Amino acid sequence: MKRSADRQVLEPAGIPPDRFAHVTTPAGITFTIPRGWSAVDVSPAHQPGADQQADDQPETASGPTVRTMIVTVVSMPEVTVTRTDVSEARERLATARFLLVDVELPEEAPADGEPVARQLGLEADDLAWLGRKDEPARVDFLGDRAGFVVPVVHDDRIAHIHALVTEQFLVTVHHGQAGLASSISAQLRHERPPDVVAMLFLLLQEALATFHRAAVQDLLLVEELEDDMFQERRPEQVYRLAQLRRRAALLHHSLLPYLQAVDEVFTRRMMNRSFPEERQQLAREFQHAARLVLANIESLQDAARRAFASYSSLAAGEQNGVINRLAIVSTIFLPLTFLTGFFGMNFAYLTDELESKVVFWLLAVGLQVAALFVAFYVLHRTRIWRRLRDED
Repeated sequence: MKRSADRQVLEPAGIPPDRFAHVTTPAGITFTIPRGWSAVDVSPAHQPGADQQADDQPETASGPTVRTMIVTVVSMPEVTVTRTDVSEARERLATARFLLVDVELPEEAPADGEPVARQLGLEADDLAWLGRKDEPARVDFLGDRAGFVVPVVHDDRIAHIHALVTEQFLVTVHHGQAGLASSISAQLRHERPPDVVAMLFLLLQEALATFHRAAVQDLLLVEELEDDMFQERRPEQVYRLAQLRRRAALLHHSLLPYLQAVDEVFTRRMMNRSFPEERQQLAREFQHAARLVLANIESLQDAARRAFASYSSLAAGEQNGVINRLAIVSTIFLPLTFLTGFFGMNFAYLTDELESKVVFWLLAVGLQVAALFVAFYVLHRTRIWRRLRDED
């Protein structure tokens, strides 16, 4: 990489100059790209570490920009990042000794297109899965190479990164932006992995980290919702909890089959005496981190279930309060209703003998007051009134 005061030039090492042209972006950054590429191929949306910026790019007057395959080559151990085309990546893979090649396919790639493995010069019948959309999680050892389909959390969805690793190179393929470009580049510059396998474990660890961050963030949201419920219960809290519970289930169902496959393969490989000790250590560290991440996701599921139980308990408590108030009203008015019905009967004794106003007021008012006194005494002795006051 060459730098000057007003521009940044990226030039791949060891390539004839006549095969490349210099293109300057509107931001003032100059890239060395293969001839035949357009300025769109080096726009800020295609620069390393600009995944979020690409989402914010406005559409042109003629419609959205049509994205094609984007190939990024990282030469190790210098960590030299170069944007190139498929043919150049194929040539470098053929002579590579320590190389990372990242291929970003468009979201709506045609299903009948040429396989990615063949475009990169990796002729093998067992590599048809590489770059194929909707491929489930997998871990395979294919002789002198290994294949992975690694789930990662990107925004609110689960994406999959296809990885093919040998002793000379690591090829990653994904549809759309997987959100790992900037983090992997930073990890490579900081860790400086000694070989391709160590670089693969960096990728696997970073994929696990996306699940860890998502689980911790959602766990904090669940706890905040649970605290808000005890302050004021609202119907929208149930909808938000349902979303978080579905997301926890998605994280668990996406990660668990992959971790089971990885654990089985790594355990079998570690039983082989030819498996180097340093790689066994990397595998053990990955398995330990995977168990911690899976435990975090299970904690998220438990927290979501607990929050639902808390909401149900609060709703049941409010219903019990309403029922208790109805019981108090019934306790007060039931004897009054009985007296009203009794003295409203047309018996001869009631109509002939109880003709005095004094008797009427004694029975009409005295019995009512006595009934109310008895009702309130019962409520006081049973402490129902005090319990309702404390709940309020």
